Amino acid sequence: MFDSTGAHNRTSHGVLQADSIDNSAPASKPFRPRPIFGIRFPMTDIQTSQIAQLPVIGEAAQQSYPTATLYIVATPIGNVTDISLRALQLLALADAVACEDTRNTGHLLTRFGINKPLIAAHQHNEREVADKLIHRLQQGERIALVSDAGTPGVSDPGARIVDAVRAAGMRVLPLPGASAAITALSASGLVNDQFYFVGFLPAKARQRETALQALVTIPAILVFYEAPHRIVDSVEALLAAFGPMRQIVFARELTKLFEEIHRCPLGEAAAWLRADVHREKGEFVVLVEGAVEAGDAADAEAERILQILLAECSLKQAASLAAQITGRKKNALYERALAIKGSE
Repeated sequence: MFDSTGAHNRTSHGVLQADSIDNSAPASKPFRPRPIFGIRFPMTDIQTSQIAQLPVIGEAAQQSYPTATLYIVATPIGNVTDISLRALQLLALADAVACEDTRNTGHLLTRFGINKPLIAAHQHNEREVADKLIHRLQQGERIALVSDAGTPGVSDPGARIVDAVRAAGMRVLPLPGASAAITALSASGLVNDQFYFVGFLPAKARQRETALQALVTIPAILVFYEAPHRIVDSVEALLAAFGPMRQIVFARELTKLFEEIHRCPLGEAAAWLRADVHREKGEFVVLVEGAVEAGDAADAEAERILQILLAECSLKQAASLAAQITGRKKNALYERALAIKGSE
């Protein structure tokens, strides 16, 4: 991990310098973590790793970073060590950093020993700032655009600036990295090749209800962001819109000290939140299972009816009654009944 105390980088004309890497050391020599861009690893369990000696570490400093370019730089969503090597190199090279909150970004840069002019670029001044950035880009500068956490333009300011810069014919290059939505999806266990990013729901109850009703039939996983003071109201609205059976995943305080990921049926979600006062704190990504498609819904209903009947009837009777109720073929239901009994 990077030094949590934010050791300063060695710099020359604002460029981070990668320390030289000595690959000639004998294998038997005790390993000592080497600096990465001047940021020293603490002597912990990591001292057994050779990561700091890999030649690839220095490649970020040798890559091309064109001038007259707006760089979209993803920053950590919690754990500061999730920043990429390319992001560090670009932030050190940039002539200025446009950011959502200058205090937050200033603190992040200080952790890595980087000192750059900061330009406030938030949701209330994007168009005005875009004009200033375009002028600087036309002078040949490198400008980094960051949000407080994660990827700019994803439920954060940035999209209008990118739109204006592109319209002016200037280059825009993304430096990928942390995204709360993707992080939550990867750990959810919800099996679906599609997801639908909603972002923040409206704060007002009537508008929120209308927004959710438009999502009821979408088969993709639904991805929401939510603030702690609205999480209970939002979960109750989700329950009213989608019913108690759909799976919901809470991804709270991702990559931070009190990270928590919990999955349950929507019908149990509000009770889980209220069971511990700390669960209503922190920033949330909320995932909701997508709607079951028509054919799958019919299959699921036939299965449910068959299982109820099997608890009271013989295989043959259960299959016959289920066929009459659902209109599905008796032979297929009988085969399914055999499989159910065989798995018990």
